[in-house]
Amino acid sequence: MASTIPDEMLGPVPTSGSNGVSVFADVVQAPEDPILGVTVAFNKDPCPMKVNLGVGAYRTEEGKPLVLNVVRRAEQMLVNDSSRVKEYLPITGLADFNKLSAKLIFGDDSTAIQEKRVTTVQCLSGTGSLRVGSEFLARHYQQRTIYIPQPTWGNHPKVFALSGLFVKTYRYYDPATRGLNFQGLVEDLSSAPSGAVVLLHACAHNPTGVDPTVEQWEQIRQLMRSKALLPFFDSAYQGFASGNLDADAQPIRLFAADGGELLAAQSYAKNMGLYGERVGALSIVCKTADVAAKVESQLKLVIRPMYSSPPIHGASIVATILKDSEMYNEWTIELKAMADRIISMRHQLFEALRERGTPRDWTHIVKQIGMFTFTGLNTEQVAFMTKEYHIYMTSDGRISMAGLSSKTVPLLADAIHAAVTHVN
Repeated sequence: MASTIPDEMLGPVPTSGSNGVSVFADVVQAPEDPILGVTVAFNKDPCPMKVNLGVGAYRTEEGKPLVLNVVRRAEQMLVNDSSRVKEYLPITGLADFNKLSAKLIFGDDSTAIQEKRVTTVQCLSGTGSLRVGSEFLARHYQQRTIYIPQPTWGNHPKVFALSGLFVKTYRYYDPATRGLNFQGLVEDLSSAPSGAVVLLHACAHNPTGVDPTVEQWEQIRQLMRSKALLPFFDSAYQGFASGNLDADAQPIRLFAADGGELLAAQSYAKNMGLYGERVGALSIVCKTADVAAKVESQLKLVIRPMYSSPPIHGASIVATILKDSEMYNEWTIELKAMADRIISMRHQLFEALRERGTPRDWTHIVKQIGMFTFTGLNTEQVAFMTKEYHIYMTSDGRISMAGLSSKTVPLLADAIHAAVTHVN
């Protein structure tokens, strides 16, 4: 519709703020993400011998990203299917994907699934699943306090706080033993207010690689249920930690089997190598099927204004693999190979440090599990290794074992040895 205001009254179209200054001139330069910033610094380093141990992504022995063979097969099948279209998915995502994801994490024989007490929605990988879950809790759960382990993945407190939850911590890691501070964990959860939400890493705790034993998980379950604490599991590494999908899901299944309620965020970034596809799921186990249906209706209201509906391609890859027994078996073989290579890197690094007579006890390297090792190196030692050896890692001393290879283990061992010998 044409303007009824004379052109002379409109004046020139403004392209900036007053005096030619941007209206965004007061925006402050944000710091680099502490994890992703490692890769930024790594990419700027011209040294040909540089090593990036900050990225949370699997690398081959040659240091290259890996696309699983079974993923390539599934993708080719999808491409060759001329009946496939690019229509929007429902708000909750691909139905097959949701059904199969729930079975993968809760088990084929899950009573909760059989009783239709589980609602599962496709989300944008693990981060999106956490965000949708926490937004739901902020709107519909009576307790808006969530306890997260100290330390935890750097994105956790940001996701929960921006969703409207109040973030508190519970003790988890013991720097002295480089293991689990179980007594501190129990004490802190015992003093948490009834009904509080508790974030639990299902397996391969990030960043420490320290997990409770099966017996400790049972004690945690009993404590949490006795205080009506609500479990919110983050499962980013199912099958990637031990190489066994069922073993890595055991803590979640332990809680689901008692009939209580819980939330579980799932990611296929690591275990299928679908990092950039952003494929994940949020499952909420409820007391009854009726409640589960109502919860799903409210999850839709969270998702719709956030991203409307999830992408179709990555979820279709996952569903194709999970519903075909032969492809599923191929995936488990490739998955175990990735897990085994990481375990092998742990042993190689431990032996290399032992051979060098490096001060300190380094047995935690082989005791910890999953993608990351919490080395115990301090900020100054990390900075020394980056400057002198061009080895990049997060400032807290976390290294990605998946970024190591047989060729780079000796360099890392030399760097660690020099750091702990010369830098306090």
